[in-house]
Amino acid sequence: MITDSSAAGNVGHHPGKRLFDLLVAIGLAPVAIPVCLIAAIPILFEAGASPFFRQVRVGRNGIPFSILKLRTMSPGTREGASHEVGVATLLKSGRIYRRLKVDELPQLWNVLNGTMSLVGPRPHLPSQIVLTEERLRRGVLAIKPGITGVSQVAGLDMSDPHRLAEADAVYLGAWSLGRDIEILWQTVAGRGNGDAASKGTGG
Repeated sequence: MITDSSAAGNVGHHPGKRLFDLLVAIGLAPVAIPVCLIAAIPILFEAGASPFFRQVRVGRNGIPFSILKLRTMSPGTREGASHEVGVATLLKSGRIYRRLKVDELPQLWNVLNGTMSLVGPRPHLPSQIVLTEERLRRGVLAIKPGITGVSQVAGLDMSDPHRLAEADAVYLGAWSLGRDIEILWQTVAGRGNGDAASKGTGG
């Protein structure tokens, strides 16, 4: 376990942020559930495996948690960040879902169970040691990871851990409802893309 850093201010503790997360996640659930079920059908036929999968990621205070996602890569793909695995491993449906960010919808469950927030640094793999160290040094691990964040709307992926952690740290400090809404809106509007695989830059 990694101890909370004071550098995070109250962004990770503000009750308004948790309330906002819950209200939005609950409000989106009636739409997200059928969309995920429909999106799962092509994956099932294309991959011949479960359309949904869980993966261990680094959460708040460095505590590992299980993230829920729609499968976008071929079964048997080695575990690694998008920029390490490469675009060639993506399913045809996966390319579309990543561009539309549909594969992230199951993470609303992580928001509901408290392991993630709507907005925050994208959770990384335990094997990404350098990124863990950089985020720890800047206090980024003191807050919950998010479905989207400042790095994603800025178009940054995890291929440069130093630059990514530096950008993530911009989000630290006093929590702002307006800022979270702005980041979510920019994400929905398609601004930026922190996914190296969907950009075709991985591998």
